[in-house]
Amino acid sequence: MVDTERLPLFCFFAALIVTFVLTRINVRLIRAKIGWFRNLNVGEMHIHHVVFGVVLTLLGGVSGLIMSDISAGWYAVTAAVFGIGAALILDEFALILHLRDVYWEEEGRASVDAVFIAIAVTGLLLIGLRPLGWENSDGTLRGTWITAGFIVANLVLAVITLLKGKIWTGLAGLFVPVLLVPGAIRLARPGSPWAHLFFAPGARRPQPRKMATAERREERWRRPVIRAKIAFQEFVSGRHDLPSTRRRSRR
Repeated sequence: MVDTERLPLFCFFAALIVTFVLTRINVRLIRAKIGWFRNLNVGEMHIHHVVFGVVLTLLGGVSGLIMSDISAGWYAVTAAVFGIGAALILDEFALILHLRDVYWEEEGRASVDAVFIAIAVTGLLLIGLRPLGWENSDGTLRGTWITAGFIVANLVLAVITLLKGKIWTGLAGLFVPVLLVPGAIRLARPGSPWAHLFFAPGARRPQPRKMATAERREERWRRPVIRAKIAFQEFVSGRHDLPSTRRRSRR
């Protein structure tokens, strides 16, 4: 880690994971009303932990800009502070997205997805992979143009894959470009922007056969994977969409 100058990235990665796990343990204890674990309130105003995340992210980011050329050790510390702040922000990503408190509602799963994506991308960077193959240039003008063309082609395939609703394939394909080819070629998911634009009932030229095929594939292949993902998420972060708790209290 030190020789390859990845220590700050590792500190960010470790802080992100540890903070997310500890935060979820804390909010689950608050939700269960165990011991002294309670929400932080100032008068009638509840202070969400995204507030602390913003402060720590700014503190870690600005300090990192200062320390990057002064001390490698302190730079790693600022990266860890940045990771703590990022975890607190991403844990309430759904709240920012919807501009209302959906922490324990079904929409709140978006926060867990955001954290998992951040962990996955940071982990891939940590093991040495680089997005879109930008490290492949051989230093010559020809090599630079070949690399630029490769990056643009991968970026186009990644955008198409993401528009087709294949989020994890698109993100993984940024680091393993071969995954983008089947992701971009195969049929879009039925609820994706691509489906709405090109073959959903509201499209300019609707294609009901393609939509029906996409829905069958979604039910047969995608749904079991989604159920497994939700089960794992709820094991880590707690159960969402429980009517008995989400209307009575925030956690």
